Amino acid sequence: MSQLFIDHIFDPNDDASISSKLSNLLALVRKHLGMEVAFISEFRRDELVFKIVDKDATNNTVKVGTASPIEETYCKKIADNKLKPITHDAKNNPITKVMPATEALNIGSYLGVPITLSGGEVYGSFCCYKSHADNSLNDRDLAFLKLISEIATELIEKRIKFELLHKDAKAAIEHVINSNKIEMYFQSIFSLTTNKLSGFESLSRFFTEPYKTPDVWFNDATQLGLGESLEMLAIRSAIEYIDKFDEACYISINTSPEHILSGALAKMVEQVDCKRIVLEVTEHTQIIDYNAVREALKPLRDRGMRLAIDDAGAGFSSFQHILELEADIIKLDISLTQNINKERSKYLLAKALCGFAKAINCIILAEGIETQEELDTLRKLGVDKVQGYLIGRPAPFSEAIKYQTSTLSSSKENKLK
Repeated sequence: MSQLFIDHIFDPNDDASISSKLSNLLALVRKHLGMEVAFISEFRRDELVFKIVDKDATNNTVKVGTASPIEETYCKKIADNKLKPITHDAKNNPITKVMPATEALNIGSYLGVPITLSGGEVYGSFCCYKSHADNSLNDRDLAFLKLISEIATELIEKRIKFELLHKDAKAAIEHVINSNKIEMYFQSIFSLTTNKLSGFESLSRFFTEPYKTPDVWFNDATQLGLGESLEMLAIRSAIEYIDKFDEACYISINTSPEHILSGALAKMVEQVDCKRIVLEVTEHTQIIDYNAVREALKPLRDRGMRLAIDDAGAGFSSFQHILELEADIIKLDISLTQNINKERSKYLLAKALCGFAKAINCIILAEGIETQEELDTLRKLGVDKVQGYLIGRPAPFSEAIKYQTSTLSSSKENKLK
């Protein structure tokens, strides 16, 4: 077996799932040994369950998910050392010829080894068979099966650990959703035209142990089928504050295109003044059907909701998002605004984006402003709005509301009055 094949199986950057890799191992065994069926089984109390199966087109007896009484299987008898791992002629073997599985699965010859995890627990078995007797099966064939089985065992242990981690993550996310354990922080957004507060970006915070950043929470939720529930909780928690802020202020919220298309966002803002909401779509979010997203957003935009494309300048997708979705606001990514006063290439790209925004009647909002020099440079470029640590850090409502009476100074001496 080539080192390239083994490296492929354990490559952490390989996108193939563990199940796909296990299927490939079964196919390798079946074809190399000339078998009709190869499978990985799992022992579950008094049952054997076929977890992964590879078979030729003529076999319809073994299917993924089907179960058999464990004591009536070759796998269990091999694991208990009551049956040798090689059966040359199942219909004439004194043990297997009376077993129901021999006839039910049409087994003629059989090879099998138990799958034993690192803790000593027998997970199940790695087996293969064909419908006719084969006296040529030998110890070399068994050694090959054991080698592949050891590789499969490592993959199975990885999957078990992965599933346990996901089980814990799912329980934690469900607890957050069911108990409303999400806190909203708000970061102020100032206009460089009026030097006054324009609005706040709403940001989710999860104060749990062990601590995980918000992006991890939302990514995990998406992977576990809880993305919509968690995003809608964040949106509901944010818009509850709208009436507590000054009427001139808006709140920006984030959601994924699939939740726009599902109608979840529209339902969440049914009773809200959409003129006070800016919906942010990140540059990194993939949109497959722009027409469908535009149609889903139309009723909300007719009610006054504005659309912002976040992270502009971080990649090429933002330009397509801006044009296809007819954005109202373009948000310059921190990777572009950071040190913009020192790096000419950033300055020129931002200048081009500002010109582009003016040409299509878009507002430019620069995020991630951390120094007065960056702020002064963005003023010269004609940026409309700004946010960042220099101007105001994300804070709970009780602290964020204090910015409503602040004025952004054009002086280098101080940033807020």
